[in-house]
Amino acid sequence: MASKTNPASCHPFSFVQARTLIADLQRPNPWIYWADFLVSIIIGHITLHAIFWMHRLYGFEPWSIAVMGLCYVVTVILYMRALMFIHELVHLPDKGFTFFRIAWNGLCGIFFLVPSFLYYPHVDHHRRKHYGTEHDGEYLPLANRGPWMIVGFIAQALILPLLAVLRFLVISPLCWIAPKLRPIVHRHMSTMLVDPTYQRRDSSPKVMRIVILQEVLCFAWLVWFFIRGYIMRDQLIDPFWFIAYSVGVGILVLNEVRTLGAHRWTNDGGEMSFADQLTDSVNFPERPWITELWGPIGTRYHALHHLFPRLPYHNLGEAHRRLTAGLPADSIYHQTNEVSLTAAIRKLWQQSRAAVARQSQTSPTKVPA
Repeated sequence: MASKTNPASCHPFSFVQARTLIADLQRPNPWIYWADFLVSIIIGHITLHAIFWMHRLYGFEPWSIAVMGLCYVVTVILYMRALMFIHELVHLPDKGFTFFRIAWNGLCGIFFLVPSFLYYPHVDHHRRKHYGTEHDGEYLPLANRGPWMIVGFIAQALILPLLAVLRFLVISPLCWIAPKLRPIVHRHMSTMLVDPTYQRRDSSPKVMRIVILQEVLCFAWLVWFFIRGYIMRDQLIDPFWFIAYSVGVGILVLNEVRTLGAHRWTNDGGEMSFADQLTDSVNFPERPWITELWGPIGTRYHALHHLFPRLPYHNLGEAHRRLTAGLPADSIYHQTNEVSLTAAIRKLWQQSRAAVARQSQTSPTKVPA
């Protein structure tokens, strides 16, 4: 069942009023995109290789272990920031950012096995008739299921890097050899998603050319990734594999914890009203010095993003301040705020436990024979 908002307790939301308040913030600034992305990915690459070379040059001294730990944290945070630009690519205008899309894939997406075609279906998450339904691949009714689903959602980070390798090193070539496999792979194995039952719709020939090109690049990178240790250092088992895997898991865990706080996850399949969709999404405007680390590139303003999907990430903070000041005090927009990620996840956990308790109370009991 969809969550219900009590209209009597809220001022009627005016989309026109909200749009007027942020009308001059709609244009993305390419310089900000380029500078933010390049600084994040370049420093991330440096700290990643620092992890690898530190123990080779200085051994496992206490101070070098501490430096490697610090480099690991910085690498995960910066790579997470660079990767989250994939979300912006979906919403950026088609014109004016072509080279940025190419650069993002070339410097980030291909290396992390998350080429941009995996995220094209994200637009379904923003269709008002699709949000929270079976047509939305980025939604699960986590608040109405047991806590085990929340735990499993985070724990899957341990196997997702291996599945990505399987997808591009094995399954992609199979699709090239046996094209009849392509429809199955495209529908079930070609999307970044939350709901594993989601089926991607068939794409146009133009999109499929992009898909195949990006698959080829990912395949070529993986071949080099697995032979580079032997060619460069005469090592059959490359220690860099384990560093890359641990960093990948760290990024995935951080992103999945962030995702848990992006929504309240209360919908259980039915179509939701605009008000319910808005209040089912969450903003984290407080403590920007920490929230920006786990919710980069505007993802900490997720409710605002659902309200105005094309608003560039670098203007979300200003837009939120204007809406907070300009909308009525009892506007439903103010219900989207949470104090912290831990508070939001704690509420989600409590709701999921309460849902299990309700289900156990309503389930039929067996009568002794």
